[in-house]
Amino acid sequence: MKLIIAVVQDKDSNRLSTALVENDYRATKLSSTGGFLRAGNTTFLIGVENEQVADVLDIIKENCESREQLVAPVSPMGGNADSYVPYPVEVQVGGATVFVVDVEQFEQF
Repeated sequence: MKLIIAVVQDKDSNRLSTALVENDYRATKLSSTGGFLRAGNTTFLIGVENEQVADVLDIIKENCESREQLVAPVSPMGGNADSYVPYPVEVQVGGATVFVVDVEQFEQF
């Protein structure tokens, strides 16, 4: 058995959740916050059998697209202002960060 931990952007959360349910996969959703952009994310915990991992990864890839977004940089607080860029920059957001880990034991009560 495997545990898939998928961190996705909030914009992709509902679409991924719907796709998982349509394919008979159960998941636990947790609210999380990204460190780089300090934006809202959703972390999915999905327990599956070993042979189902590839299918779930495909579902995640299909529903969590990366895209470009303009982001206003955070101003330096007491730091070096020489490298501070005062205008919005375009960064790639979205997609998914996924971890697949072995599950030693699973119990459901």
